[in-house]
Amino acid sequence: MPAPIRLRELIRTIRTARTQAEEREMIQKECAAIRSSFREEDNTYRCRNVAKLLYMHMLGYPAHFGQLECLKLIASQKFTDKRIGYLGAMLLLDERQDVHLLMTNCIKNDLNHSTQYVQGLALCTLGCMGSSEMCRDLAGEVEKLLKTSNSYLRKKAALCAVHVIRKVPELMEMFLPATKNLLNEKNHGVLHTSVVLLTEMCERSPDMLAHFRKVSLVPQLVRILKNLIMSGYSPEHDVSGISDPFLQVRILRLLRILGRNDDDSSEAMNDILAQVATNTETSKNVGNAILYETVLTIMDIKSESGLRVLAINILGRFLLNNDKNIRYVALTSLLKTVQTDHNAVQRHRSTIVDCLKDLDVSIKRRAMELSFALVNGNNVRGMMKELLYFLDSCEPEFKADCASGIFLAAEKYAPSKRWHIDTIMRVLTTAGSYVRDDAVPNLIQLITNSVEMHAYTVQRLYKAILGDYSQQPLVQVASWCIGEYGDLLVSGQCEEEEPIQVTEDEVLDILESILISNMSASVTRGYALTAIMKLSTRFTCTVNRIKKVVSIYGSSIDVELQQRAVEYNALFKKYDHMRPALLERMPVMEKVTTNGPTEIVQTNGETEPAVLETKPPPSGLQPGSQANDLLDLLGGSDITPVIPTVPTSKPASAGGELLDLLGDLNLTGSPVPAPAPQISQPPFLLDGLPSQPLFNDIAAGIPSITAYNKNGLKIDFTFERSNTNPSVTVITIQASNSTELDMTDFVFQAAVPKTFQLQLLSPSSSVIPAFNSGTITQVIKVLNPQKQQLRMRIKLTYNHKGSAMQDLAEVNNFPPQSWQ
Repeated sequence: MPAPIRLRELIRTIRTARTQAEEREMIQKECAAIRSSFREEDNTYRCRNVAKLLYMHMLGYPAHFGQLECLKLIASQKFTDKRIGYLGAMLLLDERQDVHLLMTNCIKNDLNHSTQYVQGLALCTLGCMGSSEMCRDLAGEVEKLLKTSNSYLRKKAALCAVHVIRKVPELMEMFLPATKNLLNEKNHGVLHTSVVLLTEMCERSPDMLAHFRKVSLVPQLVRILKNLIMSGYSPEHDVSGISDPFLQVRILRLLRILGRNDDDSSEAMNDILAQVATNTETSKNVGNAILYETVLTIMDIKSESGLRVLAINILGRFLLNNDKNIRYVALTSLLKTVQTDHNAVQRHRSTIVDCLKDLDVSIKRRAMELSFALVNGNNVRGMMKELLYFLDSCEPEFKADCASGIFLAAEKYAPSKRWHIDTIMRVLTTAGSYVRDDAVPNLIQLITNSVEMHAYTVQRLYKAILGDYSQQPLVQVASWCIGEYGDLLVSGQCEEEEPIQVTEDEVLDILESILISNMSASVTRGYALTAIMKLSTRFTCTVNRIKKVVSIYGSSIDVELQQRAVEYNALFKKYDHMRPALLERMPVMEKVTTNGPTEIVQTNGETEPAVLETKPPPSGLQPGSQANDLLDLLGGSDITPVIPTVPTSKPASAGGELLDLLGDLNLTGSPVPAPAPQISQPPFLLDGLPSQPLFNDIAAGIPSITAYNKNGLKIDFTFERSNTNPSVTVITIQASNSTELDMTDFVFQAAVPKTFQLQLLSPSSSVIPAFNSGTITQVIKVLNPQKQQLRMRIKLTYNHKGSAMQDLAEVNNFPPQSWQ
């Protein structure tokens, strides 16, 4: 048989292929020749054939038939054969293949070989693809090589030990004696791998972390880091004028782990961190990498306040860097530290605001989040001016988040009610189509409560919608205000700005234009029709025109609009004596919660009291199916299904509930119960109770619990008891996310034994923001008539990092005060 072609010739031949089909034909032809050679047990060219096979594997073609040939090369006495054999094993084998166990004995023999390069090959292979069984069998040999005086072998043995610890954590103590002298080594390769090994041990075992703190590992690391900073030029380790930056970064990371929550260790490293922060050259990216690790270490340990200010100033300098990646990591780091060092971050406010004008969308988003976190009572006017300018010019994907952030900040820090109203109206004018659903009722409530601003507000809103109905939320608020305060608009009583002269007919013209506009949504037309009806008690000269408009819409194809018009017609004909009382001006609204007590919600790093919203569950998960899915959660047949609350199509806040006055003539003040799904259960326990007061204020006496904490998702339960029915416990769940990516499509489900009755209300959102920058809240009501110990099984589903996640958990640690 002729000699096979060399690897170099094969590469050259494959590169001449003009099409994919031609390349496949060449590969198949060569694979057939290699298979024939393997069948004939050709030892002469086995090494060459496996090398070619590895190249084909790198191109993406199947090469599994060469696995046993790799084992034969490993067993060879030639170094060249062993080298290709071990490389093939690392590429073609892994612990899922049983074949890899056959090479355990060969690796053990080679670890004890007289040649250091053969030992190095065996260590590399074991550290790359060794299974837990192989690691248990060969850990003794690795530990022995870790104590050798040969620096070439020690650095490879240290990295191999890292792999062994990851596979078999209980073998960690075996390597502890060998770590004592590792940091005394002069060789930088050994030092680097030793720090990696020590970092792995500290991260995986709290006992190891305590041990290394006790044996004064920090002073050793400080000494090494100081020598690196103070040492002169060394051509072997110099990168852009900095001595071994890779080792410096590794040491800084290990110091961060050792100093976290430890006063003594943090004190020992304060000086060296200050030296690194002030002496590192920042003209090259290498220096910036070291400074960034230094900043992370300073912020993570119990460092001095002056050192933390220095770290934040370094991040401030990063914001001026031309490199977008450096600006991005600076903004991300500042966002994490803004809560603990708010004043220090405030000094860089102007630089952060400038980042809103960056062309990079990732930098823009981080700058926007950080800007909202910096808003306070002192700078709210200036910051809102910048953020409103950003809202004008930003891309559509930013407008919703930016509008929500402005609403929250304005509500918390507004210097005056007029400024608050002007700010929200500016947002609605600029990005009205992107605001959240609760923006309209919230603004209506704000306007209602600002009695002295009614004339000013209705005049501003009237001018804002003249001829432009594109921003539907703005048109809805304007329609509502014109309906309520149309008499103030016509009378020209505005004192805050120059009043305008408007007639009753001109006002009705605007509202009729909204009714017939193609841009008006069904909800907006409902607002306009109700506003026209209200004006029948505010206006005196146009009542007949109003009757005519209302009667026309009694035959509208829009069922909602038709129902309103029919009811209003009935009001004109049969109940005209009641009309002035029914349509009188709204009283001042109190901001009440819809699903229970007010919760504290984290928004962009600020603690913000927010009203829980009733929102529909995510698509694809209907309330009925949620109840049925949970029937088997606790096991057995004594399960009571969840009685979900079906959200209505009306706005959920107090202002929204009052918009449709005649939707139901239940004027007692108590909300109409939502229709329940067809489940054969008695009416729910709370359905007949008066709405005020529902809960008492003894929540402080019932301790909260953490019901779930895994994979960055944390679920906390807080408790309240009903005033009217002591058997009712109200549980408010609060879900937070400490990972770096948002969790989307979040669904919380729960089931209890049959002796209890449970109602699960709708969540405030389906997205849990990353970095604990926000929470989802949801309310559970539990009836426990027999005062038995509460037990609950919960089911969590969500999407994270592109994967669908699902988990079950049992909660049995409810405090006695919650059920006794």
